[in-house]
Amino acid sequence: MVSLSLQWPLATMSFLLFSLVTLLIVSAPSWCQSSDTTAPEASNGAPFPWNKVRLPEHVIPVHYDLMIHANLTTLTFSGTTKVEITASQPTSTIILHSHHLQISKVTLKKGAGEGQSEDPLRVLEYTPHEQIALLAPEPLLVGVPYTVVIDYAGNLSESFHGFYKSTYRTKKGEVRVLASTQFEPTAARMAFPCFDEPALKASFSIKIRREPRHLAISNMPLVKSVTIAEGLIEDHFDVTVKMSTYLVAFIVSDFKSVSKMTKSGVKVSVYAVQDKINQTEYALDAAVTLLEFYEDYFSIPYPLPKQDLAAIPDFQSGAMENWGLTTYRESALLFDAEKSSASSKLGITMTVSHELAHQWFGNLVTMEWWNDLWLNEGFAKFMEYVSVRVTHPELKVEDYFLGKCFDAMEVDALNSSHPVSTPVENPAQIREIFDDVSYEKGSCILNMVRDYLGADAFKSGIVQYLQKYSYKNTKNEDLWNSIASICPTGGTQGMDGFCSRSQHSSLSSHWRQEGLDLKTMMNTWTLQKGFPLITITVRGRNVHMKQEHYIKGYGDVPETGYLWHVPLTFITSKSDSVHRFLLKTKTDVLILPEEVEWIKFNVGMNGYYIVHYEDDGWDSLTALLKRTHTTISSNDRASLINNAFQLVSIGKLPIEKALDLTLYLKHETEIMPVFQGLNELIPMYKLMEKRDMNEVETRFKAFLIRLLKDLTDKQTWTDEGSVSERMLRSRLLFFACVRKYQPCVQRAEGYFREWKESNGNLSLPNDVTLAVFAVGAQNTEGWEFLYSKYQSSLSSTEKNQIEFALCMSQNKEKLQWLLDQSFKGDIIKTQEFPGILILIGRNPVGYPLAWQFLKENWNKLVQKFDLGSPSITNMVMGTTNQFSTRTWLEEVKGFFSSLKDNGSQLRCVQQTIEIIEENIRWMDKNFDKIRVWLQNENLGL
Repeated sequence: MVSLSLQWPLATMSFLLFSLVTLLIVSAPSWCQSSDTTAPEASNGAPFPWNKVRLPEHVIPVHYDLMIHANLTTLTFSGTTKVEITASQPTSTIILHSHHLQISKVTLKKGAGEGQSEDPLRVLEYTPHEQIALLAPEPLLVGVPYTVVIDYAGNLSESFHGFYKSTYRTKKGEVRVLASTQFEPTAARMAFPCFDEPALKASFSIKIRREPRHLAISNMPLVKSVTIAEGLIEDHFDVTVKMSTYLVAFIVSDFKSVSKMTKSGVKVSVYAVQDKINQTEYALDAAVTLLEFYEDYFSIPYPLPKQDLAAIPDFQSGAMENWGLTTYRESALLFDAEKSSASSKLGITMTVSHELAHQWFGNLVTMEWWNDLWLNEGFAKFMEYVSVRVTHPELKVEDYFLGKCFDAMEVDALNSSHPVSTPVENPAQIREIFDDVSYEKGSCILNMVRDYLGADAFKSGIVQYLQKYSYKNTKNEDLWNSIASICPTGGTQGMDGFCSRSQHSSLSSHWRQEGLDLKTMMNTWTLQKGFPLITITVRGRNVHMKQEHYIKGYGDVPETGYLWHVPLTFITSKSDSVHRFLLKTKTDVLILPEEVEWIKFNVGMNGYYIVHYEDDGWDSLTALLKRTHTTISSNDRASLINNAFQLVSIGKLPIEKALDLTLYLKHETEIMPVFQGLNELIPMYKLMEKRDMNEVETRFKAFLIRLLKDLTDKQTWTDEGSVSERMLRSRLLFFACVRKYQPCVQRAEGYFREWKESNGNLSLPNDVTLAVFAVGAQNTEGWEFLYSKYQSSLSSTEKNQIEFALCMSQNKEKLQWLLDQSFKGDIIKTQEFPGILILIGRNPVGYPLAWQFLKENWNKLVQKFDLGSPSITNMVMGTTNQFSTRTWLEEVKGFFSSLKDNGSQLRCVQQTIEIIEENIRWMDKNFDKIRVWLQNENLGL
């Protein structure tokens, strides 16, 4: 699944408009694995025979025969599930999952084939665990096939999960209804009774009943259609491969499609509503190219005859990897050649690549339980960069990877973070780990391993892992064992020296002698939360290294004593080739061949750690940036900016030194250092905006504009240049216009006037549209005109840009109206609500409205978006994590503690409270220093 990631304007706006709300999710409290000792009570008052959240292991599903009949007029569905099972020990109870389904009849057939006698089964339901118990008159025999037949009915879900209703409006204004599925992680049980755990894999034969005017699609190709009655057709789909329940999918709609074949004969199709079918070409071509890439890279053919990609009008996350039928938010799949932005093209390519990577990582080989979700999501996130770098080199995706690691570190630096592999049990806990730690940190540590072992050895290891565990389930250690078997301990055979690293400097002999225990090394990264801070002290030729757990909170946080096996890399003023050193102890020393002026660790930010340079180490690096910043790579420059401000947070570096370092940005032209500078500096004035600090806030904003003035003035108001140049232009002009830099505002006003006079028909350069709209939305007439265009626009990018601009208004009534309307979902879709709430939560006049709305509508929000979901996490963080006063802290604590089981335990609540406490400490310590620093006229700007 792709989560949307919105940390705007806090963090990289790189995929900004690709999905306005990219959900920055944050995750699960360590509630203990539990089972009550008392027997639970079923809904009818009888004792329920099972008291655990996890299903018993002795009844195994083998094959499901599903028949589903959706009625898009009454918004209900009925179905029959026939599931073939076997028992590994005698039992007279069958426990499986069912949620919000009305079960009318259950029977049990013994043996295979037709004509078997059917015994009725008694049904008990235990709703807290979303389970039913089927009670057989006599125990099931071991090893004998049985078939359970369940007739049931349900309502199409009004949320975004299960078998749910979606609607869209045609160009003529007619509302059309469709039904689609989203089962990951625990919602297959809302569409059919099933053994809804990832390790209980089975094959599926699916039949869908529909009206002739509709079309049904599912994981597999259509085999035949049978007319059941007048106006009712039953579509039979081919039997699936063995797979987990969360990957089952079916859609009943009136979508249209376009198709192409891959070189190996897989039919790839993109489905969308008729009015947008002309926006499918880019995704179709990308999907074909990427599927061919993965077949080649993994050396395993894609096992199904077809791969469909469907754009769903209502969709909570970014996309979902259902095997053979991947589903997407429209903005994550549809590309309008005339109106879509550069960031939209990048975002669509990455999302398609992510879901197709899952066809191997996740679908073919699946984690045994959700605690190892990162094996799915970290890998798919990592493979986005591996694949797109090859298939779409012009997108230069490698430039953006380190931004993912910075995002992960933001939450991983908190005491409330969790290890990549972490215990979870109930559905809310499971939903909470679809977060930056599972996705972004997972991908960053994989990137670090690849950099450490070499790309070829790493690839051989993961291919072996996929081949060994195809159609099976795995744990964390299975991955390391597969990769380590390619690199025999201490050995060099087989991989051209990759495992011995003999091709690197002699410093690497430090770990060559000890051999490589990859599992032990990687357990330090996956079984411990957080990441190390490496402190470097240079004494002549001796480089002293020390590691400690980087954790925000100054002295309040207990020392964890964690140690990592850190694959350090560095370059120096005397050598630009990458040197390596594996730090396994708390301290160590390495000896350089000669003394150096400066040393830079974590080359290219390929390692998941941050670095502090003692004594004059930071001064020499700051001097290097001011003198000739291009001596080191743009990623190295971005990582210095990030690390400096991380060190300010824990009192290791004065704020003045970090600000001094950013002054070199006056001469910077590359996207990542500029974005990272904005990501560190903008949050400072965002904190000030929510307090009465106008004078310093105004001066700080003026300083930022002066710092980037030369680069801003150089930007053309066109769509020329590479993707990164275009994204830089879009963000710089938007920033300058919002900060009321007059040359930018005047130009944007001129463009907006022309666009409005043409009734929105004038084609604006895509890269400047956001800035133009943001300026235009500042007066009532412009705001109303933008809103009228929003209603008729068919372009996701344009709609997102307008939405963004509308939320920039300084008119409280307009902001309140946006909250009300997007929550209601008639004119603005409810899927847009989390993004709108977060944007208004970032708005200096809107943030109290956003917080009030969240509090007043909490119960409805949880119903719609699910407790623990990324959307809920984002809304909690987005409305509260820029508060920095004790008054706000107490209000936030008070509200969430009043929720009891309906939210007080969420990890995102613990995280936002930690962040607010950190903001208070940060402002107390640094605000006056910033004020004095700004007064200093020697800034050279």
